[in-house]
Amino acid sequence: MSVGASRPGEELHVVDGALPTNARKEQFSLAFVQMVAAAAGCSIKRHDTDYDGVDITVVSSAEHEKFYCPEFEFELQLKCTSRHELLTETHLAWPVEAEPFRKLTHPKRYNEAYLGVLLLPDGPDPWLELSEAGLATRNRLYWERAANLGTLPEDRGSRTVHLPRSDLFGVEGLLGIMRTIGEGGGW
Repeated sequence: MSVGASRPGEELHVVDGALPTNARKEQFSLAFVQMVAAAAGCSIKRHDTDYDGVDITVVSSAEHEKFYCPEFEFELQLKCTSRHELLTETHLAWPVEAEPFRKLTHPKRYNEAYLGVLLLPDGPDPWLELSEAGLATRNRLYWERAANLGTLPEDRGSRTVHLPRSDLFGVEGLLGIMRTIGEGGGW
C-alpha cells in the first residue's frame, strides 16, 4: 500500500485504498479462507450473492474411504469482527439474524454448511505483516457446523451461537471436514 518515491531521498507515503471497513473485513475473511484452502489443496467457489445463507463453497477432489467424486464440498457463511469481547474462555459468541440463521441451518440443505467468524486484532494492530521471514497474521477463524448451531423459535429475530475455540479453521481442520464428508459422515 505504499507509493514508491520517484527520486532518491523522496519520502514515501502510505495510500489508503478507501475501501469501507466492513468491505475490507469481507474481503480479508474471503482471502483468509482462500489461503487456508490453497494450503490444504482445496479450492473455493465464490457466490455472486449470499441469498442462500452462504458466501463460498469449499471444494476438494480427493479420494476417500467411501467416496470418490470430482468434488466434495461444503458451504461456508463468513463473518468478520474485531470485537474481542465476544471471545470467552471456551467459545466465540456470535449473534446471527433470524433469516440467515434459518437458511444456514435449514434441515433440507443439500450440502453441508458451516458458519465461520474471523477474529481480527483489536485497535490499530495490522491485520497482516510482511517481512523477510514471511507473511504473518494474528487473525483466527472459528467455525462450527450449521447443524450444531441449534434452532431458532419463530418469534425470535436472532440467536447468539457459540463457535468453540477448539475449532480453528486451518489446514488440519479443513481436511478433517473433507475427510468426514468423503467417508459419508456429516449429513
